[in-house]
Amino acid sequence: VDYPCALIHWCSAHGEEPCPDTGMWIVTPDFVRGRPGERSMAIVHVDALLRSAHLIGMAGKECLPLTDFDSSDSLDAFRAFYVNKYADHLAF
Repeated sequence: VDYPCALIHWCSAHGEEPCPDTGMWIVTPDFVRGRPGERSMAIVHVDALLRSAHLIGMAGKECLPLTDFDSSDSLDAFRAFYVNKYADHLAF
């Protein structure tokens, strides 16, 4: 059985308007209530998806590791993200 699905990491808008410097919205990960540190995720059928989102990790005070770091680590490495409104969403 083939089940076309996606793992969604839920995020919420941070603030009431886009960042004045970039014009992009900032989002932060949602966490499961009563489970500190556990991110809110869901498995969703691809037919239920409206569009993709290209996230850009917001730089913090700490540096990313120079070795053993892959793009798949990005959702865990950053505390907040810009939603890239300049990306070609039809390309994903």
